[in-house]
Amino acid sequence: MSDTVDTTTAGAPEGTTPARRPGYGQLLRTPGAWTFLLPGFAARQPFAMLTIGIVLLVEHTSGSYGSAGIVAAVTGVSMALFAPQNGKLADRFGQRAVLVPGVLLHAVSVTALIVLALAGAPLWALFVAAVPTGASIPQVGPMVRARWAAVLGGSEERARLLPTAAAFESVTDEFTFVIGPVLATALCTGVHPAAGLIAEGALTLAGGLLFAAQRRTQPKVARRRGTAASGPAGAGRERVSALSVPGVRVLAVVFLGIGSVFGGMQVSLTAFADEIGNPGVNGLLYGVFAAGNMLAGIACGAIAWKSGPRRRLISGYVGLTLAASGLWAVHSVPLLGGLGLLVGLFIAPALISGYTLIEALVPAGARTEAFTWLTGAVALGQAGAVSVAGQLADAHGASAGFVVPLVGTALALATLLVLRSRLTPKASGLVAARGMGHRVPVAVD
Repeated sequence: MSDTVDTTTAGAPEGTTPARRPGYGQLLRTPGAWTFLLPGFAARQPFAMLTIGIVLLVEHTSGSYGSAGIVAAVTGVSMALFAPQNGKLADRFGQRAVLVPGVLLHAVSVTALIVLALAGAPLWALFVAAVPTGASIPQVGPMVRARWAAVLGGSEERARLLPTAAAFESVTDEFTFVIGPVLATALCTGVHPAAGLIAEGALTLAGGLLFAAQRRTQPKVARRRGTAASGPAGAGRERVSALSVPGVRVLAVVFLGIGSVFGGMQVSLTAFADEIGNPGVNGLLYGVFAAGNMLAGIACGAIAWKSGPRRRLISGYVGLTLAASGLWAVHSVPLLGGLGLLVGLFIAPALISGYTLIEALVPAGARTEAFTWLTGAVALGQAGAVSVAGQLADAHGASAGFVVPLVGTALALATLLVLRSRLTPKASGLVAARGMGHRVPVAVD
């Protein structure tokens, strides 16, 4: 028997009319939502500009996609290693306490990376600057998701909006990936090779400080284990390790595949644009790819799903692997744009389903850390893909670089199929604890 539960009717008392399915309008009317959404959007925008900005600057100064990819990879690995620690610190001490020093360090590190690259510094010096650049990337996306969980967890009625919030955040993320790469490419090719990274550092500093100033919607600081407040209000607020949850470990491995798509597409599309003698088309092609992701995210939030997030995650990954399998064989701009759009359409369902599973698998006091494990895994997958695709593009051309997304998604899909049983919440697989002592039905299969 399937574990699927329709979250739009489950839990309604017998004989009553089920509540209307939650939608984006109801979500955005949540009290206090706009106070963190607007600055959060500004603060996360630079994240989509960083990798492509590094690739374009370092390739310009070194003449090698391989070198550019390795520097970008060091940044991604550094982010992947430090992001979960930043999330854990945010759960423990509050988001503002982590965010303010982080954005200041990031601005300084990006400036150092730009200066070293333009000065023709050796590759090892760029690596040194890339480490703090990646480590200090503000984890605004996970912080916004944690704020949604906090403001929606006070009642069963609001908790029904959590899947819609996950879809909305995926759309917001992908909207930044529509704008960010296009903006960074335009600045690097039309103004100066360093202009994309300069804009990234400035936007990170300004947006991060604005977001940090929104204290009222900041999630409560997690208590130490054994000191949670008595009664239902304290339930789920004790500090635990997100990585101790088996499902989080599985999702982190699975999200490496999504990162391989982002990284492989960025480098390979750049190399393809250079091969055809039209560097400016790179931003357009990546924007089309990201637009597919954004459109799918909008659809995911608008559909009343009958299947659970685990099944949607598997279906999304099957489609993503099949779509990525044809990238290496395409050699025209229209065909590559169309296939890139298709690849993007399958990313959003996988991302949204993974983040939705976190709500059911992880206690409230560890969700920021859990979200950062997933974003860190995407960054790590992206870092590896950027490096490998850069080397392949240097040696064999752009077509070889497009093999990386295929291999990454295929390996992640195999992992997901083998370990899918670990993505079921412990509480009978049908009910997941929410903050403030409430429990709401969720679909898990």
